[in-house]
Amino acid sequence: MENLCDDNFQLYAAKAYNKPNAVMSEFEEDLQRIVYLKRLLTKFYISNVLKDRLILNHLIIIYNVFGIEAATKMLFLKLDERDLEVIKPFLIFLHFLPEVVYGVNGKNIRTSDIRLNEAAIIAVKTFK
Repeated sequence: MENLCDDNFQLYAAKAYNKPNAVMSEFEEDLQRIVYLKRLLTKFYISNVLKDRLILNHLIIIYNVFGIEAATKMLFLKLDERDLEVIKPFLIFLHFLPEVVYGVNGKNIRTSDIRLNEAAIIAVKTFK
């Protein structure tokens, strides 16, 4: 099991990237989606407007190109706990949330320890 940290993030992402014949700019664009997620979450904290469909679209693309295990580790490294509280209901909805995320900054993270954001729960319920 590989430990993911900021120092090896780019290499880890490149190894996990599953998009045959992709050029470097496509890889960087797909990696940038994590930054877009953070921006959407920041806007949510300020305006209390959750762009749930856009978040879901970014997550689906991230998981499609990086795979479930790698994408989850990458998100848990780059997002803070407050962000994860909002993202967690989406990951549950997509069936991508494991019980434990292994090897993020030298730690194993029990996902049951992360609270659920109520606005995100309500938004995800509209997907069903």
